[in-house]
Amino acid sequence: MIALVTGAAGGIGAAVSRRLTDDGFTVVGMDLPDVDVTSSEQVEAFVDRVEAVRGPVAALVNAAGILRTGRAVELSDGDWAATLAVNSSGVFHVSRAVARRMIPRRAGAIVTVASNASRTARQNMAAYAASKAAATAFTKCLGLELAEHGIRCNVVAPGSTETPMLTGLWDGSDALRTSVEGAPGAYRVGIPLGRVAQPSDVADAVAFLLSERAAHITMQDLTVDGGASLGV
Repeated sequence: MIALVTGAAGGIGAAVSRRLTDDGFTVVGMDLPDVDVTSSEQVEAFVDRVEAVRGPVAALVNAAGILRTGRAVELSDGDWAATLAVNSSGVFHVSRAVARRMIPRRAGAIVTVASNASRTARQNMAAYAASKAAATAFTKCLGLELAEHGIRCNVVAPGSTETPMLTGLWDGSDALRTSVEGAPGAYRVGIPLGRVAQPSDVADAVAFLLSERAAHITMQDLTVDGGASLGV
């Protein structure tokens, strides 16, 4: 079976690719510079090639994402547009291209990697949170529309995960320590389980939702954040 994974070159996307390979999928990665998810033309052409050369896509994981931080009133037009283009429009472009091909086959599963920030306010993350909220809502609506075709669509919402995106926020080990302990001055609780997630933790959740063990699960949002959002 073919699994298409966006953002496969690193971080969560790379961990998902490894896990799905272990599960028996033939994984096709989609990432820069080969394909830009913000371009619907590039996405359509890439999915066409994959299906022509490798075979039908049975699973899609939307893991591509970028993070541009800053106070909402100070965000540039460029940062806002770039964040929405990758994290929201990218999910739309790839999901639409794959879903169109899954419908006639009446089979398939889609998982979007969003964020717990999509429903928990975070300082300096307005663009990222908004983009992930849009991706979450889109994926659930897509799941409702595709249910009659036997296609499942779910969301995995990680919290702080040990990737370059997280460690780039602070210097040295401060990124991990601050994530675990929290930041009261920023109204941010810590992580009750006492550690940040590893990319493999998120990959395990993605793999479950793509598997037959989740055959009756669709339109769900599975949080993987060690309790950081307090179950909300």
